[in-house]
Amino acid sequence: MIKQKIVLITGASSGIGEATAKTLVKSGHKVILTARRQEKLDNLVAMLGEDNALAIAADATQFDALEKVVTAGINKFGRLDVAFANAGTGVTTSGTEQGDPDEWSKLIDINIKALLWTAKLTLAHLRETKGHFILTSSVAGRTSHKGSIYGASKWFAYGFGQNLAEEMAQWGGRCTTIAPGMVNTPFFDEPKPDKLDPVDVAEAVLFAIEAEQRCSVREIFLMPTH
Repeated sequence: MIKQKIVLITGASSGIGEATAKTLVKSGHKVILTARRQEKLDNLVAMLGEDNALAIAADATQFDALEKVVTAGINKFGRLDVAFANAGTGVTTSGTEQGDPDEWSKLIDINIKALLWTAKLTLAHLRETKGHFILTSSVAGRTSHKGSIYGASKWFAYGFGQNLAEEMAQWGGRCTTIAPGMVNTPFFDEPKPDKLDPVDVAEAVLFAIEAEQRCSVREIFLMPTH
């Protein structure tokens, strides 16, 4: 029998986060969901069941707001086994010379700072359960893309995940960096049906957390077949 996990998911209202919540609950786990849109979160909880899910709207770039989510989740479920730092964003204007500094600031807040806040706020709780930290990087964080500020932020996420894995290993914790290629999510204006589906990433998360405790899945690199 797989031990039931209590999993915090940021960016949970759509795309990869929503698919992961559904996949985990279907497999017998319970989830703490956060994103900025309370209505979408409430709809997701209605689907998953209040015994299986708790939703609290918060801006993951705000340390205090995210701290309240973690506290409320532990108050409801009694512990935290997994934190999935999934919230992220991109930019509409590519490149450095033509890029928009205001967009860069927002991107750094969500792709870098929110990742750090999630780790800082959950690690003490994960230490108690010899838990698991998972983060969404990207193929763009493993390869070079000309002038990509988004890619650079995912390089940070990728490197942070590798370093955090070493830190957590000191007390028996595990850390997994998920690095997908293009995923068909609301991130894009036009559907990308020939690319990865959010469920593909959700199943990678499930695989990582259900692996035997002796096995630390440090990285999962997913690419579309075509």
